[in-house]
Amino acid sequence: MDRSSKYLVTGGAGFIGSHLVDALLANGHSVVVLDDLTTGRQENLTQNWTDPRFRFRHGSVLDAPLVDELVQECDTVIHLAAAVGVKLIVEKPLQSFITNTKGTETVIESAQRYDRRILIASTSEIYGKNSSGPLDETSDRILGSPSIARWSYSTAKAVDEIMACLYHQERGLRSTVVRFFNTVGPRQSPAYGMVIPRFARQAVRGEPLTIHGGGRQRRCFLHVADAVAALLLLLEEPGAVGGTFNIGADGEISILDLADRVIAQAESVSTVEHVSYADAYGPGFEDMERRVPDTTKLRALTGWRPRHTLSDVIADAIADARAAWGDKLPARGPGAPEQRRPVGQDPVAGTALAGRWPV
Repeated sequence: MDRSSKYLVTGGAGFIGSHLVDALLANGHSVVVLDDLTTGRQENLTQNWTDPRFRFRHGSVLDAPLVDELVQECDTVIHLAAAVGVKLIVEKPLQSFITNTKGTETVIESAQRYDRRILIASTSEIYGKNSSGPLDETSDRILGSPSIARWSYSTAKAVDEIMACLYHQERGLRSTVVRFFNTVGPRQSPAYGMVIPRFARQAVRGEPLTIHGGGRQRRCFLHVADAVAALLLLLEEPGAVGGTFNIGADGEISILDLADRVIAQAESVSTVEHVSYADAYGPGFEDMERRVPDTTKLRALTGWRPRHTLSDVIADAIADARAAWGDKLPARGPGAPEQRRPVGQDPVAGTALAGRWPV
């Protein structure tokens, strides 16, 4: 990246966006952030507020004149702004769909108009219910009924990817698409259904860790610092133009085992409590059993490798939770009864889980 580059980061007050802004500024660049603060937070950017190379604009990617103004003055566009999180998507599906499609169209049109390089954030939700794995960028999408709100998010992000691809093919847009798998780290809110921040906050307060469904679902969790490192490498790489890249970790863990890990690392007295999908998200919610990325394409082009372990991810989430609550863990004095279920035991089925995956 040119040391004098100026970047527009939409959604830059959000979780991943704010970490990317920090990195860009640390590397000597100028950054303009556009964020409507629906899910982003100004405090995520507090450390940059007095930097003369940083500017914040409160506004929406649906505001075409504002987007056009900001894209024109910047060299590169990083489009992260989106309605995110399963909870938000299920509760406000129409607003989320419009934001995720029309907002991206607005940003892409301006980037194409001024011939700006653009990186567009997509999601592992693209793959839908495809639980085979690891999933590469050409793996099939398997979705449920369009009437189920969960799949509107996947469809919206697919529309975004299609627009980026077609603008690249037909109009020369210098676009790159990234599909984030589960990304975790400081500043991530538990408010929108993110599992590790939610587990961490429950654990530090000694509350039951709520698991949706049976808990056998398997996921991989990447530290946000490693996700940002991948973005920076792709922005430096001319060969990434026109491409789509998975960004994620490859160490699988079941949600049940994840709960155990969080409780153990937090030295918590918490128990585990199962909540049905219907109670958590309403009737008709569908989930997938396994979601594992194949990042061969990203690694081959850039040499990227994750540097943080799952233990690092959980430790940061616990530290964030303690800072947020300002509480001390409940004491487990001598002779206190053991409250945790046996590791690897499914309290619903009463049987040992079939297989554990190292992380």
